[in-house]
Amino acid sequence: MLPSVHAIKLIGAQAYLLLDGDEITLVDAGHAGSSRMLRGYLARIGRSMEHITRIVCTHGHPDHIGGVHEIAALSGASVFLHPADSERLRIRFREVIANFSPGPIVALLTRAPANATPVADGEELPVFGGLRVLHTPGHTPGSICLYSPERRFVIVGDLLQRVKGKVTLPNYFFTDDMPQARKSIARLADLDVETILFSHYAPYREGARETLRALVS
Repeated sequence: MLPSVHAIKLIGAQAYLLLDGDEITLVDAGHAGSSRMLRGYLARIGRSMEHITRIVCTHGHPDHIGGVHEIAALSGASVFLHPADSERLRIRFREVIANFSPGPIVALLTRAPANATPVADGEELPVFGGLRVLHTPGHTPGSICLYSPERRFVIVGDLLQRVKGKVTLPNYFFTDDMPQARKSIARLADLDVETILFSHYAPYREGARETLRALVS
């Protein structure tokens, strides 16, 4: 893994700890019940829950935000989520019936974070000299990626996956809008990126930028 970037296996997904001085930014939070695994990992690296100052959610699926409630309560961290996914999580049953597909069904069954701070495209979080938020809708309406120009990595959430080791498009079944996802991936192809960090797969480093470009060519 990259210096000061720790991949940690939580329930249902891989999260990332970004260590910047005395502060820790947690990217994604696993399913509910993940706080115990997180607390144990932090203890092993000489840190505690209180070091987590912010939790950034790449999107509003339960394997990414289910653990937010307990982790935020234990750490006092602020929670960040794109407003399009905050809105999606307020979906009503009649809207699900009108658009009966996996995305709305998952949203109806997912508990939204309380008082999430909205993040916008182009916003920079104070991590590693500026961690840039990229709104990359498609997998969900409010999916975001996090790009570090200084460290040349991008955290893609579920916008991309690896199949037999190769970087490919997101899971079709759980992706709301694949054409829109393709457009979002095209944005990533313009970045100066050396490492792609996924939520369910090992990092990808072999010609990362060229691989992204090939996906949208």
